[in-house]
Amino acid sequence: MKLVDEAEIDVIAGNGGDGCIGFRREKFIPLGGPDGGDGGNGGSVWIQADENISTLVDFRHQRIFKAQRGENGMGQQRYGKGGDDLIISVPVGTAIVNVGTDEVIGDLTTHGDRLLVAKGGKGGLGNMHFKSSVTRSPRRATPGDEGEARTLKMELKLLADVGLLGFPNAGKSTFIRAVSAATPKVADYPFTTLYPNLGVVSVESHRSFVIADIPGLIQGAADGAGLGAMFLRHLQRTRLLLHLVDMAPMEGGVEISPAEQVRAIEHELEKHDPELLRKPRWLVLNKADLMFEDEAATRAAEVIAELGWTQPWYVTSAVSREGTWPIMKDVMAFFDRLKEDEQEARNAG
Repeated sequence: MKLVDEAEIDVIAGNGGDGCIGFRREKFIPLGGPDGGDGGNGGSVWIQADENISTLVDFRHQRIFKAQRGENGMGQQRYGKGGDDLIISVPVGTAIVNVGTDEVIGDLTTHGDRLLVAKGGKGGLGNMHFKSSVTRSPRRATPGDEGEARTLKMELKLLADVGLLGFPNAGKSTFIRAVSAATPKVADYPFTTLYPNLGVVSVESHRSFVIADIPGLIQGAADGAGLGAMFLRHLQRTRLLLHLVDMAPMEGGVEISPAEQVRAIEHELEKHDPELLRKPRWLVLNKADLMFEDEAATRAAEVIAELGWTQPWYVTSAVSREGTWPIMKDVMAFFDRLKEDEQEARNAG
């Protein structure tokens, strides 16, 4: 399956126009000299971040982008017109990789950010430049330079404050529905989330944050298994991870204890990028509604003890929204503290 948050395109800048070989031929001017003009520069290719675009889906249908060629020079010292630049709009949060060198050449994180990805060729010189005391009638002009061409891979990394992660059917889509206005697909089978979903959690006026529901991860995700591998990079820009764990695995499914689920996901995070494990990560033991209250409390205590968990943890039921709002209030308080710390650091500096 070709997912829309990643695309590969070919960009080709315009060639420069050729210089002209021309001579002045006018009545009553018998000694007209060389007057061939220069060729116009070729158009360049730019990639620009646009907040009105949310996916890379359109690039599945168009793969080749070519800027305009510069016009050739003309007689009477007329310069060729330069080719128009080509601007390719992409979502905010798109990283650009040169496929030929595997080098990240830019990261467009703000609306209006622009990156030059292929420079247009310079126009050639007309013969008027080659006149000298020795060469009065030069028959020499230079061709325009070729525009740059390269293959680019574009990767969209969601700009979210909070990332939800966990196994398929851990309840992430239900959770984001419970705390925001997002409406991802919810069903009783794995991999219902095929694309990341963003939701805005508004705690009160002017106090909100963005939360992202990432497709479920399975063992081997960092090596390409399942769908979640395509989206592990989305977690890299989040500032807080909420790790959802199913306290009551699906009936008929493979029994994996909550602690084993946590360790399996931690292993995939470490394989993909060890920095992900260093991010603040809170444990959300979900689907408590499928157990008796005392049974859920006992199971939660066992999981926390088995993991030696030291970060915040919660027991919740996303489907009934029980326990979800206290988590959101704590998340907002967490970001408030981050802002205060950042402000103090700026004042100190």
